[in-house]
Parts: sequence; structure tokens; C-alpha cells
Amino acid sequence: MSSALTDAHLRETCNSSQELFKGKFLHAFRDEVTLPDGTLASREYVVHPGAVMVIPMDTDPAGNVRLVLERQFRYPVGAVMVEFPAGKLDAGEAVWACAQRELLEETGYRAREWARAGIMHPVISYSTEFIEVWFARGLTAGPRALDQGEFLDVFTASPQELLQWCCDGQVTDAKTLAGTLWLQNVLSGAWKLNWLTWP
Repeated sequence: MSSALTDAHLRETCNSSQELFKGKFLHAFRDEVTLPDGTLASREYVVHPGAVMVIPMDTDPAGNVRLVLERQFRYPVGAVMVEFPAGKLDAGEAVWACAQRELLEETGYRAREWARAGIMHPVISYSTEFIEVWFARGLTAGPRALDQGEFLDVFTASPQELLQWCCDGQVTDAKTLAGTLWLQNVLSGAWKLNWLTWP
């Protein structure tokens, strides 16, 4: 793995930046950059405030792990997608607070214990977006508080069911695929989590 000290031959330098579009959610730019060999190129990208994804784990009466998942229509791809609960950060919001808020608003669940798993960059070629991955357990069900215009189904599935849906192409959402990799390694004991209790 290369370090910052040995990356000079790969790095691009920004010469100028032009705002292309600013909407309610998307903020797009085109930059002129100098490539490592001295030639010029343009880079178009979207600035994103960042987001969280929660992997909520419950247990059934027999002690088996059940995952809380969502089904939501995603307009750009024109399909209903199976996903872990997720949402973008509000301005000035702490990431762990966003994780708790999104889980409660979208699913109605509160969690007794939380663990930060890590971070992912889902679209590195054209966006600054990052997604922090959190696990939640010790769930308590309650009412949802969906945003206006937000429609989604909440359901539970076993880890084995989710893995099969990923395998056969029913789950294609990138963050949920990555979250399933995390989940598989956490459940096997290969990847450890530092669980914390929050009121």
C-alpha cells in the first residue's frame, strides 16, 4: 500500500474551479487540473455533505440474528431497492447523532448499543461523498417519523437471506453490498467492533 510520501507521481493539482450547478441536494463543479506528467485535464464532480448507513441487528425468540432492512423506490434507477437504513448528514450534525436519527426516523427503532465500523467512498470517480458505517443492536421498536415525501417499507431478514439476495443480484445498492461484507466479517469474528452504549 502506497503512502502519501510516495504518491507524488499520481497526484493531480487543481488550477481553477468552476461551479456548474447548485440545487437543493447536488452541488457540481468542473476543475481544471494538471496531471502528474504536466498535461491539463478537466474533472467534473459533485460535492456531497456525507452520510451514514446503519446495520441494525435484532434477534428472534430463538436467538437468531435478524437484520432490519428497507425497500425504497430510487428514481434515478427506476427501481425499488433493498437497502440498509441510511441518510445524509445535516449541516453541523455529528455523525453518530445522524446514525441514531436516521434509524429512528426511517425504521422506528432505537438501539441500546452502537459501534462504528468504518468509512466508505461509494463513488470516488465523481463525488466527494463518504458514508460512515455503524452497527446497532439492542433494538426497541417504536413509531417512524419519515420525511415529507419519503415512502419506504421496513422488514427483517436473516444474514443468510441477505447474502443470497446479494449473490443473485436482487441487492445491487453499493452501500448495502459493502455493508453486507462488513456484516459477514463481523458475524464470523474476523472483524471486531467496539460497542458503546448510548442513552
